[in-house]
Amino acid sequence: MKYKKLLIALISVFCLASDMYCQESRSSGIRRENRNNNGTGSASSITGTSRRNIDRSKTRQAEDSELAWMKVVYRQLDLTKAQNAALYFPEEGSDGDYNLFRLMLSLLASGEIDAYEYLDGRESYAEDNKLKVKDMLDRFQIYYTEGKGYSEKHQVFNIEEIDMPSNEILTYYIIERWELDRRDTRMHRRIEAICPVMHRSEEFGYEAVKYPMFWMRYEDLRPYLTDKLIFTDDDNNAPTSTFDDYFTLGLYDGEIYKTRNLRNKSMMELYPDPEERKRAQDSIDNRLASFERNIWVPDINDNEITANETIGQSGEKKNSGSRGSINRSSSKKKADKRVASRRSQSSATRSVRSRKE
Repeated sequence: MKYKKLLIALISVFCLASDMYCQESRSSGIRRENRNNNGTGSASSITGTSRRNIDRSKTRQAEDSELAWMKVVYRQLDLTKAQNAALYFPEEGSDGDYNLFRLMLSLLASGEIDAYEYLDGRESYAEDNKLKVKDMLDRFQIYYTEGKGYSEKHQVFNIEEIDMPSNEILTYYIIERWELDRRDTRMHRRIEAICPVMHRSEEFGYEAVKYPMFWMRYEDLRPYLTDKLIFTDDDNNAPTSTFDDYFTLGLYDGEIYKTRNLRNKSMMELYPDPEERKRAQDSIDNRLASFERNIWVPDINDNEITANETIGQSGEKKNSGSRGSINRSSSKKKADKRVASRRSQSSATRSVRSRKE
């Protein structure tokens, strides 16, 4: 009986200790989350958030050798437009809220992500083109202090909330890649890189000048973008989307300012006239939107053959119309004309004969 009571007491103590351990673990997890999202705006407070594990095997990007077609498009996102406001607000970080630029600058200052020098149309993500963060901070007059564990090889900086020039980032440049993948014969649109653009007036009263700061690869940034919930609609203030959803689903409103070309010319250089440039931009958007739809040949049973050429029985190529139904209708019209012609000829012959008689 004594042994039984002793065993029950030991089990009770064990259960109590386990429960206390679980409560302590949960409470420590909550404390970590609050500490990381305290809204101070420093690099450690923003970048300390946990990152979602992304299954890279399912999201593996296609190599260039696996692509049948590709189009590289440069867009500029004007943050004064309502559709792009989700990238700008909140202007000042508070209660764990921060905008895209605060996240990018914090990751860069803490050394968690590399950035690359801005090159107009000649982007390179090679080791030689990596951004020197200290030089960039000095160039744009962003105040900082050396962070914990700072060294020449591992440069870490602390940037206070008040020193982050988020209100001057009014534009983003993004690089879109439209790819036709041989593996699944599907069209994919993905973001290759993002560049924050600073608008700064050197003197009071003068129009602000745009200063592209750096390129950051989207795939490097993506694990952090999946962590931050934002709201993208004024009618629904619940944060139901992430930054990654915003870019992946194409919720932004971006104007094409350049496409990759051999001469490395922008749309403004190619089309100086604003109306002509707008027509060219719309034409590119329309071609990209309809490209995948146009590469597929509908079912022959639907009488909508879209091929421009058909192969005859002799093996020679013969031109055909864009649709089989159109060809058949045109053939029918020609046949009707021939029948009408014969009828008119026969009636004319009869009338001549009658006059002769």
